[in-house]
Amino acid sequence: MTISEIRTILSQDDVAEELLQEILSDERKGVKTLVGSYMKRLARKSRERLRVESMYDVESRFYQEGLTHIVGIDEVGRGPLAGPVTVAAVILPPHWFCAGLNDSKKVTPKHREEIAAKIYESALDISVVSLSPEEIDAVNIYEATMMAMYQAVKNLTVSPEAVIVDAMPLHFNCPTESLIHGDAKSASVAAASIVAKVYRDHLMDEYDRQYPGYGFAQNKGYGTAEHIAALKTLGITPIHRKSFEPVKSIVLGK
Repeated sequence: MTISEIRTILSQDDVAEELLQEILSDERKGVKTLVGSYMKRLARKSRERLRVESMYDVESRFYQEGLTHIVGIDEVGRGPLAGPVTVAAVILPPHWFCAGLNDSKKVTPKHREEIAAKIYESALDISVVSLSPEEIDAVNIYEATMMAMYQAVKNLTVSPEAVIVDAMPLHFNCPTESLIHGDAKSASVAAASIVAKVYRDHLMDEYDRQYPGYGFAQNKGYGTAEHIAALKTLGITPIHRKSFEPVKSIVLGK
C-alpha cells in the first residue's frame, strides 16, 4: 500500500484488525508517523467517551430503579442586566453519547450550536421557557428562575420519572436531585445548559439588532464596560432589568 492509501485508511476509526496489523508491521517512517497519529486520536476519543459516560453516574442510579425518563434542568441568564432568564428541561435517551457534551460555559459557541442540534435530534423531549425582564422585576431573579424551571417541566409532553436540577431546591412528584455544579456532573443537566444557552444567545443576537450600541451580541446582556457606558449615554431599553443595578439608579436618575 502507498502511504497515501494508508493515510486514507487511518482517517477512519474502525479499521479492520487484519488490515491494521498489516499497517502496524510496515517499517516506513511515514507509516509509523501516521500510525502514531491514529493511535493518539483513538486514545482521545476513548477518554472523551469515558468522560461523558461518567456524567451519567446520577442518571444511572435512577436507571437501576427502572426510571428512564430523567429530566435535566438548567438556566442561563440570572446575572445579566438585560434580557430574559432562560430555562431548559431536557430528557435524553439513557446513556446517550455526544462528544463534547459538558457545562455550556466550557464549550465554545460553535460547538454549543453543533451539540444543541444533536440534542434536538435525539432528545426524548425538550422544553424551553424564558421569563422577561418585567417578570423578573415583578418578583426577583431567584423566584423568576424557579418559576421558569417549574414551567419548563410542566410544558414537557413526556412525563418525567425523575428530575436532576442544577443547584435549586425544587420539589416534584417524582424523585428529585439538586446537584451543585450539575451542569458539569450530569449529562442531562449539561444538555439543558447547552440548549438554554444557545436559545438565549439567539435572543440576545436579535436584541442586538433591535437595540444597537449596547453590544448585546457580544455581552449577552452582562454588565461589561461597553454595556455600562451605553447605558449612561443611550439610556435603558425595554429589555433592561429595572430592579438590577446600575439600571435601577439610572431609572431613578441617580
